Parts: sequence; structure tokens; C-alpha cells
Amino acid sequence: MAFLEEYKAHIAERETLGVPPLPLSAEQTVELIKLIKSECTQELLDLLTNRVSPGVDDAAYVKAAFLNDVVLGNTKVSAISPEKAVEMLGMMLGGYNVKPLVDALTSENEAVVEAAKEALKHTLLVYDAFNDVEELHKSGNKAATEVMTSWANAEWFTSKPELSDAITVTVFKAAGETNTDDLSPASEAFTRSDIPLHANSMLVAKMDDPINTIKKLKEMGNPIAYVGDVVGTGSSRKSGVNSVQWHMGEDIPGVPNKRTGGVVLGGIIAPIFFATCEDSGALPLELDVSEMETGDVVTIYPYKGEAHKDGKCIATFKLNPNTITDEVRAGGRIPLIIGRGLTAKARGVLGLGTTDIFLTPEQPEDNGKGYTLAQKMVGRACGMEGVKPGMYVEPVTSTVGSQDTTGPMTRDEIVELAALGFGADLVMQSFCHTAAYPKPSDVEMHHTLPDFISKRSGVALRPGDGVIHSWLNRMVLPDTVGTGADSHTRFPIGISFPGGSGIVAFAGVTGSMPLTMPESVLVRFSGELQPGITLRDLVNAIPYQAIKEGLLTVEKKGKKNIFAGRILEIEGLPDLKAEQAFELSDASAERSAAACTVLLNEDPVIEYLKSNIVLLNSMIEAGYEDKRTLQRRIDKMNEWLANPSLMKPDADAEYAAVINIDLNTITEPILACPNDPDDVATLTEVLADPKRPHIINEVFVGSCMTNIGHYRALGEVLKGEGAVPTRLWICPPTKMDEKQLTEEGYYSIFGTSGARTEIPGCSLCMGNQARVADNAVVFSTSTRNFDNRLGKGAKVYLGSAELAAVCAMLGYLPTKEEYLNIVPKKIGGKEADIYKYLNFNLIKDYKL
Repeated sequence: MAFLEEYKAHIAERETLGVPPLPLSAEQTVELIKLIKSECTQELLDLLTNRVSPGVDDAAYVKAAFLNDVVLGNTKVSAISPEKAVEMLGMMLGGYNVKPLVDALTSENEAVVEAAKEALKHTLLVYDAFNDVEELHKSGNKAATEVMTSWANAEWFTSKPELSDAITVTVFKAAGETNTDDLSPASEAFTRSDIPLHANSMLVAKMDDPINTIKKLKEMGNPIAYVGDVVGTGSSRKSGVNSVQWHMGEDIPGVPNKRTGGVVLGGIIAPIFFATCEDSGALPLELDVSEMETGDVVTIYPYKGEAHKDGKCIATFKLNPNTITDEVRAGGRIPLIIGRGLTAKARGVLGLGTTDIFLTPEQPEDNGKGYTLAQKMVGRACGMEGVKPGMYVEPVTSTVGSQDTTGPMTRDEIVELAALGFGADLVMQSFCHTAAYPKPSDVEMHHTLPDFISKRSGVALRPGDGVIHSWLNRMVLPDTVGTGADSHTRFPIGISFPGGSGIVAFAGVTGSMPLTMPESVLVRFSGELQPGITLRDLVNAIPYQAIKEGLLTVEKKGKKNIFAGRILEIEGLPDLKAEQAFELSDASAERSAAACTVLLNEDPVIEYLKSNIVLLNSMIEAGYEDKRTLQRRIDKMNEWLANPSLMKPDADAEYAAVINIDLNTITEPILACPNDPDDVATLTEVLADPKRPHIINEVFVGSCMTNIGHYRALGEVLKGEGAVPTRLWICPPTKMDEKQLTEEGYYSIFGTSGARTEIPGCSLCMGNQARVADNAVVFSTSTRNFDNRLGKGAKVYLGSAELAAVCAMLGYLPTKEEYLNIVPKKIGGKEADIYKYLNFNLIKDYKL
């Protein structure tokens, strides 16, 4: 009974944290089964039924093998009949339970056959086992025919309750903007795969006692709805949705420590967060929430598109997409897609036509106009000329990225999808968010996750290699579509639609992703770059110009954002190097854009791919796995280079807005001010505002927004200046940059300046490892500056590495004149050497 005593102690320990016990491990499941075989109590039976994760979890393998032995009569347990064992197998979603269920269709025990039929009718994750059922059906097995017919009739779907006509909820409102840092704090990233425990941290930095507030609201007897003016901005963390669902959703039978359902209401819901709600079975609705406050009882009428309080209509809305009621009924967009595919396949076997059981996505009429660059890229991935805004499609996702603070969740989603291999052409896992200061759980992940990924034909990087994007971008094929569970997965030479860990797992497993094509906003640059002005200034010039034109507001209430949920398409800088283009595409995440394209000429793309082929070959030589996947991508790069061709937008393509930016008018740095990446101002405007801090305490040069040129520029500005008065952090994006900078002597300069150099990776940018001092004023080259991200109470400016160097040297924000007197003088005439990128094909006998 040692196992049971230990597990009860674990339960008690978890109860003190207000969370249920962890799911059983494979070893614990073995011990549990030994006890069940000896004396099966209801307590033990409940543990086996509800505390073992489904899919292809190691514990699921043990559970399925035991239950199959019971079905076959090899093991006898008084409390588990063969048919009961089949019922329990049927709760395991797919994976290791499927073969036993299919085999049970041929059992001589009628009760077993009946149970197997019912179980398989509601099992979607059958994959190749579909062929086994088809063979049984064709050989005359009536049970298999009944299963096939049930799949064809979508009984897995019709047996579920429809979305109610009226949903009465109690409001839990987080006023203003809640970003994914609020819902899933980076400081607690190591707990994200432990959904209940991580959910304890939801909103704790934003509100007083949010968790107990929710508990008290539940006493009113209604489901709780999460309500906010702006909801889910920031990153693509499914952990934010997981936390909301844990507090406001419903348990999933047979799936421990995870919930589905829930209602999210927002004046604006960030597009990635909205999509992640869809994938997870929640009901997200955009509507006016100004008359909703915490504790209000509101009735939502989904089909009427109305929200009522005290008998009065206080807001109206439109269901979007029109298929969302089917998504909620199916338990999420992902199971709906899988189930629809299963139904279509079964109808094909039975010679039936298309079903009308499911809602059909609304498709826009073709207006005869041309396609944008993004519309052409997605079109090619769908086997079409182009895809117009509003079209629902499922493009091939040829490149998929996973990073380490979401990697364990992606792994769990892959396990639940019962997948033992990847369908996407290339899936890559990085370890950039946890490499520098790993917690014990991070160290365990570093040892186990690479094997999980590579066994499924994915590519696993190593801790210390560097930032996911700096690596993944080097694996992308031109004009292709991809995704990643980091909101900054924004390709410089293709297009990526980032998503939560659920959609990343789905894309990795199936090789495609669901997409309702967004509209595009065109940003067109013209003119010449002025002295001292950097690409980072152009990044900030985009929201700066949008604010000028009334297309973007900083105020959250009634916020305008022309970029939100749209694709940002950038033209006018065709000769940028790919690394430079990524500065622009990367920052589209801060615009809340769904994706980004950058129109480049062929030469920089050819240069980039030639370099990348050498890097990928060196990865194979260095023992990176999966070698076959890396070689396949090398071969495809060589195929493209043999006949290079890039898509271009049509002259008559239509955009939701066109923003023109004249480079000649940008004559000083533009910064994002504390603490909002949309709150941009010129250096002069910042210094003229007494409400904005001017003294700089700490400076951070790092994150995916940087490349080797920025560190050379930093070094040149600091050269000969001695120790700086600020706390200076330096973190190159990859180990390749670190090595080259060391060889060129820049690390010597950094040392003389008193800088703290970090292992290549995300460092302060993520905020889950090292932190700046409380309430510090910081100048950073990182991606975003939400409250408390870099440090508690920190006020963070975002801008160029060149301006960061000056701030580090002076200890304050310089005037325009000071900046222009320092930077051009320090780097003038050296630009060709400073802004020279890593071309591995030009390095003799390059090795990692």
C-alpha cells in the first residue's frame, strides 16, 4: 500500500495549494494496477478512470495494456468486467486505446462488441486505425459497419448538446487591458503545463485577490464569464486561456487537470487569444462591455446576438466566425476539424455525399480584384492562386516552431492528439526561455523534451543555442506558411500565423492549420534613411504614423487599432537583409497583427538561403536530430535556389488601409514609452514631457529583435568610454553571434564597460529568469514593455541598440543633438563592417 499512502500524501500537499493532484505517472499506474488486481476498491477504480492522462502518454500505455488484458480475459478483476474495461478504454480519446477497441469489434462476447461500438463511435483520434475499421467493414463485420456509419452520420457531434439559446453568467471583470502576462505571468512559466497550479497566478499582479473573488462569485450559482475592455493582448500563450478555463470552464471526463468551455467577453479580444479560445472549446464574444461590472448577472443570447442585464439589452454582437456554435458544441475548433475530417472520410467509404450536419464557413464573394502578397502565399499553401479576406482555409504549414515555456504544453497537446509522428515538413523545438537560470523542472524538460520531439521527426535545439526565431527563420522556405507558439514567430521570407500550444501541436501533427484569412494593412516606405536613424526607429514609425492618421489610439477604452487581427504587409525596403526584415516582421506582434509579410528582392533571400544551408549541414554534422528532417529542408532550399522566384502582390490588390511613411521625415529616434508598445514618441517629444522619466537606471541589449550588427554598433559606441554608469545587460540571440563577437573583440569592450553578459537566449525580454531592479527605469531593445514584464514596477522604453548604447554611456535619455553627435561619429565609415551579417557559407570550413 506504499503507493496509495504516498499518493494520499501528495493529494494533501496539493490541497494546501488549492489544486488537485497531478496525473498519475507510468510508474504510479503500474503500482495502482497491482493494487487493483489484488483488491479493487471504488477509490482505486476512480484513480484509474480519471487520473491517468489520455492519448499516447506513457501512463496511458500502461492503462490501455491492462484494460485490454481484462477485455481478452487474460486478467480478471471482479469490479471490472470486460465490457466495463472497454468503456474505460473509450474515455482515453485515442492513441494506445484504439487498437484494443478495434480488436474488440471481433470479440465473441456480445457485450464487449456493443461497448466497443459505442466507444469507437465517439473516438476521433483513430488515424491509421481507420483503415482497420474499413477492412472489417468490407469483410462483413456488422459492428465495424455500424461504427463507420456512425462516423459518417457524425454521431460523435450530434450526440453532444447544442449551444444553449440563453447562457446566464456572473461577470468577473478585469477593467482596461489584460495581456497574457497578466493571465499567465512569465515568472511562473515553469508551472504552465501544471494547469491548476499555474492558474493560481492568474491576475495576481493586476488585481487584489482575484482567485478568491472568483470563488465568491461562483457561490451565486452561475457560470463565471471573464470580461475585459481589451483581453489577451501580447503573446500566444495558451496558458492564459488554460487559466481562464480552469477557473470558469468545465471538467473533461477522463482528462485530469484540464477543463473546456467557458465564456470570454471583451470589447476587443486579441486575435491569437480569440483563436486559442476557439481551439479550446470556449465561447469568445466581442461586444460592448462598458455596462458590465464584477458581480453582475448577465444573460447571453448567442443566436440573437444580445446581452441582457436586469431585463434590458446592454450590448449586441455577431457570432464570429459563423461556425463558432459548432466549435463550442464539438469541444473546440480542433476536435471539430478532426471530427469533420473523420466524417468526410467515412462518407467516402460508404459512398455518401457531403453532409449538411455542420455549419459551412461563410466565404466572401470574389470581387475580381488582385491578391496581396500574403493572400498569394496562403493561396499557394492551399493549392489556389490566392485567398481573399474572410475565406476559411486550412493551409499547409511547412514550418512549425515550439519554444520551451510552452513546449511542455505543446507536448501534452501532442500526447492528447495521440500522435507518434509529425505531419508538418519541419517542426523545431528551442530552449531559449529557460537556458540561463533553469529551475529543476526546466532541467528535467531539457533532458526529456528533445527526445520527445526528435522521435516524432522534429528538430530539437539545445539549451544555450539561442532564440527560437533567430534559428527558425533560418529553416524557412520562401513564400511558405508556418506557425509557432511564440507570438514573435513572424517569418522574414514567408508568412507565419502564431498560435497557442494547441494549434501548434495540431499544425505539427497534421501539417495544416485552420485560418480565416484576415484583411491586410499595407505600410509603404519611401525616401532615404537619414543619418543616425535605424530600422528599430522604422519599427516605431509604423505606430507613430498610424496615431497621426487616427488609425491607432493609446487609450484602452474604445481603443482603435487598424493592425489588430489584420496582416501587416510592408513594402518599400526591398534590399533589406533577411535579418533586418525580421526586425519589421517581428514587431508586428506588438501591433496585435495576425501576421506579417515583407516584400524583398531575390538577392537577399538567395544570400540568406545559401548561408542557412551551411548552418543546417553543420547541425547534421554536430549530431542534431532529426537528421532526415534537416536534410529534407536542405534539399528543398537547394531546389528553390536552382530556380529562384518570389511572389509579388498584384497592382490592384485591396487593403483595409494604406499607411505611407517618408523616410526623409524621420530625423531622430522614435521610442516606445513606458509601458505600452503602442505609446510611441520621438526623442524630443519624450524629453519635453515632464511626466516621462529621463534618467535611465538599466539598459538591456538583447532579444529576438537584435542581430549581430546591433552588438557591433553597441561596442563601437562604448569603445574607449570605460565603465558605464548604468547596469548594462547584453544577451546575443544565438551562440553563433556570441562566438563571432568574441572573436572580433567586442566581448572585451563589453567587459570593460562593466556589462553583464548573458547566455544566448531570451533573458530579460521574457522576464521569467533574471529581472531588473524593482521600479527601475530601463531602456531595452526587447520586444514589448508591458507592466512588470522585465521587473516589478519597471518603467521600460523600447528602441534601437544604438540609442541603448548612448543611454548606457550617459545614464539618461540624450537629446536629439547629443545622440546625433555621438552615434554617427562613433560608427561613421564603419557601417559596412558593423552591419555585416553571419553568412556561414563565407566562413571557411564552418562548424557549429
